[in-house]
Amino acid sequence: MKPLLFLANAFINTFGITQPSEAAAKRASQFIAVLIGLVIFVFLGVAAFGIYLMSRP
Repeated sequence: MKPLLFLANAFINTFGITQPSEAAAKRASQFIAVLIGLVIFVFLGVAAFGIYLMSRP
C-alpha cells in the first residue's frame, strides 16, 4: 500500500491540494488502486477481444 500512498501524496502535493488526514489519504490510495485495477481489467478485456477477432477464420 505504500507505493499507492506515495502516489496519492505526490498527486496532492503536485496540485497543491490541502493535506488530508491519514484516513483520507489511505482511502484515496485505495481508490487509486481500484482505478488502476479497472484500467488493467479493461485493457486485458480489449486485448483478449482483439486476439479473438484476429484468430477467427
